[in-house]
Amino acid sequence: MRQFLPIVLILALLLTLATRTVPTQKTEILWDTWGVPHIFAKDSPELFKAFGWAQMHSHGDLILRLYGQARGRAAEYWGEDYFESDRQVLTMGIDDRARQWYDQQTPEIRSYLDGFAAGMNAYGEKYSDRLDPSLQVVLPVTGVDILAHIQRVVYFTFLIADVSASQAMGQPGSNAIAIAPQASATGNTLLLVNPHLPWSERFLLYEAQLSAPGLDAYGCTLVGMPMLVMAFNNNLGWTHTVNQHNGWGLYQLTLTEGGYLFDGRVKPLEAQQKTLKVKQSDGTLQETTVAIARSIHGPIIAQTGNTAIALKVTGLEESGAVEQYWEMLRSRNLSEFETALQKLQIPLFTILYGDKDGHILHLFNGQVPVRPQGNWDTWREPVPGDTSQTLWTEIHSYHDLPRVLDPPGGWLQNANDPPWTTTIPPVLDPDDYPPYFSSREMNLRAQRSAKLVRENLPMTLDKLVEAKFSTRMELADRFLDDLLAAVGEEASDVVQEAAAVLKRWDRQTEADSRGAVLFAFWAQEMGFETQHDRALVAIEWDADDPLNTPDGLRDRSSAVAALERVAGQVKAAYGSLDVPWGEVFRARVGDVDLPANGGDGDWGIFSVLQFAPAEEGRFQAVFGDTYIAAIEFSDPIQGRVLLPYGNATQPRSPHIGDQLPLYVQKQLRPIWRTRKDIEAHLELKMEL
Repeated sequence: MRQFLPIVLILALLLTLATRTVPTQKTEILWDTWGVPHIFAKDSPELFKAFGWAQMHSHGDLILRLYGQARGRAAEYWGEDYFESDRQVLTMGIDDRARQWYDQQTPEIRSYLDGFAAGMNAYGEKYSDRLDPSLQVVLPVTGVDILAHIQRVVYFTFLIADVSASQAMGQPGSNAIAIAPQASATGNTLLLVNPHLPWSERFLLYEAQLSAPGLDAYGCTLVGMPMLVMAFNNNLGWTHTVNQHNGWGLYQLTLTEGGYLFDGRVKPLEAQQKTLKVKQSDGTLQETTVAIARSIHGPIIAQTGNTAIALKVTGLEESGAVEQYWEMLRSRNLSEFETALQKLQIPLFTILYGDKDGHILHLFNGQVPVRPQGNWDTWREPVPGDTSQTLWTEIHSYHDLPRVLDPPGGWLQNANDPPWTTTIPPVLDPDDYPPYFSSREMNLRAQRSAKLVRENLPMTLDKLVEAKFSTRMELADRFLDDLLAAVGEEASDVVQEAAAVLKRWDRQTEADSRGAVLFAFWAQEMGFETQHDRALVAIEWDADDPLNTPDGLRDRSSAVAALERVAGQVKAAYGSLDVPWGEVFRARVGDVDLPANGGDGDWGIFSVLQFAPAEEGRFQAVFGDTYIAAIEFSDPIQGRVLLPYGNATQPRSPHIGDQLPLYVQKQLRPIWRTRKDIEAHLELKMEL
């Protein structure tokens, strides 16, 4: 037997070499026909450099503007329109903290940040003719700029979205679904990635593939960020939704001579003055002094007389989000993934996870303050800041967070609802957690989400995609029958006509749905912005019947009166009560203008779009479905994907709005990950 041993060892060595990822000798960016960069790098630093280069190619002007704002110097560069943005950056200390964060990074992560910035700078130097000249004042960018941008977007936009200064984001509306093998028709784990964000500025997502020794990942990130934030590799994947996590606090202070009252004494405010420069129309700079005052809680953001409001934000001492995402991206199994999660460097976002081993996971992730008292509602309003009894100083550990692994039913969902309803019947009891963790009610979109899963088990990839594009309005299922029953024979002609239109309506917001426009205007007239309008409903939400409540109208006569008012408005505006949904509600990006499907998630529509008024009584999508990915952890992995507004904003790019026709047709693109597939759909090749 010994004579065969060397042969066995040689064969084993050859097999090991054959299955090992062989480093490439050069770094390439292969652009497919949808403008998605597939980066093949010889090592990790080159990967980050190429990723920075790629983002500048697709979004250079936008990134420079965002980085200028994150520096707090946008008004200096581009004028008074950016004054308030700069003042917020300086007041929140983003500029100073970004430098501190940069110094706190490990040498490895600092080199990656520097590489990402170097790629941007190299692109800007080589292709300055492709960038807006007025924006190039931001160049060169640095690793500090990247961290400032992360802070401004994640901590001071997403995290404090309910604070008035950040209302530009609108209401978060992401969907996520994970299906375990026992609930899958093929025995493979399935994952739906479906964030909803504004279709502009700092909220845009960017799609890419990142390949280097030890890594082959595909996913998306927010424009200007150096790491994929929702992604999958050959073993596992995850997605985010904005969770019901309150990582901030407003503290009401009583100001007095020498500072503010705290625990019966006068505590001095920390005072600082910064210079904010504003570019004038003639090109000169005017300097303004910004006075910043901070209490032990945080910066003063409002003041009336001797009463002030201070803002405290969780996690600002934790600077490791980039490193944690990098470790999540390189994880090979659940154990490694959770080891990364336990660092708790990402301040918020639900995580829904699935892997090829058959595990699914829901984590109510975040840096959750250990509150000394109160419930969810308590901390949505200012609390007394004159006592240490209300001051939180620690965050909950990973093991304190609501977490569901491999539930008996084989599925998980989150649609920005509290963690308690991630699967039905529930496996988490909110009474086991502090009452300030989250609210308890399951919103209508989450109910539609759970119903879509349960109605389609055992799930397939095709069914998952079909469910994703469901436009059925849960609000109509709860209240339309009552409305129609309230319309009596004595009702006016216009009410009778409206009732007939609504009776024929399919309760969906398809482009050709007739009656949806009328019902949407009625719901808005009634004030059905959320299910929490208890004055409107006969039966409130009930945890014992989570998928069928709330239900019924409390005041039917008021509902009929509202229908009469709205019917007149709709007929006057559009000439008909049964005008098709897509004639009024449009999906527009660049020069592409198409009839839209979907609607407001607060009305229990799973395919989310929110609209802003446009010309001639029409409305256009400004918020909703962004990156959509449906993934099956088969061998090899199968997946379909879409970025409705396209993977570029740079002027003259062919990829502005090029995916919108697929979106309105409810189609996803195949995911191309192998070099063979990419080269078969190659638009451009770059060597760095």
